[in-house]
This record gives sequence, structure tokens and C-alpha cells, in this order.
Amino acid sequence: MEADWIEHRRSDDGERVGWMKPVGEGFVAIDLLGRQRTDSVDWMRAEETLDELGLGYLADPHELQLDDGSWLRVRIAEVSPNAIRVKKDDWGDMNAPQIYYAVSFPVTDDQLRPLSR
Repeated sequence: MEADWIEHRRSDDGERVGWMKPVGEGFVAIDLLGRQRTDSVDWMRAEETLDELGLGYLADPHELQLDDGSWLRVRIAEVSPNAIRVKKDDWGDMNAPQIYYAVSFPVTDDQLRPLSR
């Protein structure tokens, strides 16, 4: 996270949904994984983008690239500017081993990406 990023919270519940990064005369919307979601836009458009994006994408399945180059289906378990952790998707099996991986912030698509369907 860069020092000039401005935290954005939803007005209805105060939940952090991202940041706005000042760029020139505008702002770039940044999601909770540190990914750029807009080009430089005005303040209102950046806020609207983050509000519309919400948090739902964090519950979607993702793929993590492992050291051997293969991709593993994972779920996001924890997100903060200090730590992102994902866990091997166990499809809710209570007896499956819980295997977690640390992911650097900001996330890159060659590291963690939405699951291709």
C-alpha cells in the first residue's frame, strides 16, 4: 500500500472496500487485493466503482500459482494491507487438511487470479 492511498469505506456499513490513489487530477480505484480497478477518474466515479465492486469477489474461487508453475484452486481466507492468505479449496469438507498460503500485497494475476470457468 502506498502512503498517498485514501481509504474508502461504504457509507451504509463503514466496511472498507478499497482505496483511491491520487493520479494527476483524478483517482484510481484500488480493490482490497491492491489491484487497479479503474484508470484515472474523478472522485465520485472512483467511489462508485469501489461501492459497486463491494466484497463479493473475495468469496469467489481463485487460482494460486504454485512454485512449480501449476495452478491450485483456493479461497481467500484473510485480506489486509499487511497480509493476504488463501487456503486450498476443500469444498467445505470438515475433515480435509487446512492448507494455507501467503500471497504478497498487491496481488498480481500471475500469482493469484479469479478461477477460470
